[in-house]
Amino acid sequence: MLSRALTAKPRKSFRYRTTKPSYGWSKSVSICEYDDSSVVVGLMEDMPLVHCGCGHQGKAKSSSVICGAGPSTSSGSISTTSTIGHNWAHVRLKEVLRSSVGVLGESPVGMTEKVVLSGGRICVLKRFRKLSVGKAEFGRMVERFAHVSGTCNHLVPFRAYLYAKRIKFVLCDYYPMGSLADLLAGCRQHGHTALDWDQRLTIVLHVARAIAFIHSQSQAQEKNMKINVHGNIKASNVMINTDFSACLSDYGTVQLADQRVDVSDSWQWKAAAATLVPPHLYSGELCQKCDVYNFGVIILEILGGPEGTNMVMANKLVKENIKGRLKEGEIEFFEFSLKEGKERKQASQVLDIALACTNRQPEARPLIEHILLHLEDVCNNA
Repeated sequence: MLSRALTAKPRKSFRYRTTKPSYGWSKSVSICEYDDSSVVVGLMEDMPLVHCGCGHQGKAKSSSVICGAGPSTSSGSISTTSTIGHNWAHVRLKEVLRSSVGVLGESPVGMTEKVVLSGGRICVLKRFRKLSVGKAEFGRMVERFAHVSGTCNHLVPFRAYLYAKRIKFVLCDYYPMGSLADLLAGCRQHGHTALDWDQRLTIVLHVARAIAFIHSQSQAQEKNMKINVHGNIKASNVMINTDFSACLSDYGTVQLADQRVDVSDSWQWKAAAATLVPPHLYSGELCQKCDVYNFGVIILEILGGPEGTNMVMANKLVKENIKGRLKEGEIEFFEFSLKEGKERKQASQVLDIALACTNRQPEARPLIEHILLHLEDVCNNA
């Protein structure tokens, strides 16, 4: 695989039109498709990566209320292949280019690739096609997003980044279980073991904690960035650990890109489209109310799958009457087995939260801190 990465010719990729030059334009080819000569000639020089200097091992004590262990969760949510102990001072561009072993996703915003660094460290590389900011601003924003994400167990932090003439990217931890979208699609398409209710509830709770931590950030001193908004919440950005704890990825990336693309266009992990919720159901606006809305869509997908989510989102009357129809036994919304009693009661309460989050009127959607309190009550008291 690595030898192929060094000799493969650039493959054709779909093109994106642009009407004027902008910061950070790069060719639509995978990093693993550069040959050795292009590393030296095309990129001209080997450059060191910039270490973000922040990680989960340095999380603030004050974040433990939102991001620490809770009901039905593990005490930590750090990737089993975490790069916390890696010496980033010795990682350079040339090593990263040669270490790419596969493309995980591609979109108008950029590419996501899996890289295996020296010593066997596995990372995820997110490469931008175009940026809306210059070098200094890019570094400042990445460092700020890295600092916030590095203090929460349920956010995937940036570990390192690089801004060069022809290439701009960030490095993050790799999660071998993949994303929530991967797991759900695997169950539906390939018959993999389905997530049980406790695992689904844990994932919902951890994503809520991640969003609540972001929304609690102070915006007052931030310039040209929204530090208290995620902007790209969806199932393919919920990364799963081997203990089925969850971490939310891609925090802040849409604010670095050249355009406010629809949330569905951000880095997609490979999964069959027929087994996922249609991308257009997510909101692409950069605000907290839309973060809450997208969180509700994720919950609907976890509970009812694509069919249940489409049924609820496409028909307002169905959405308003779904609770009654469930109680009367007219429909079976949940796509997985639920035990009567505690599990069904919890699932019904979580569905209530999803319906509130996806209210068509943004001002009627609950605050994430209220949602989190309700979820913790569901875990503790049901």
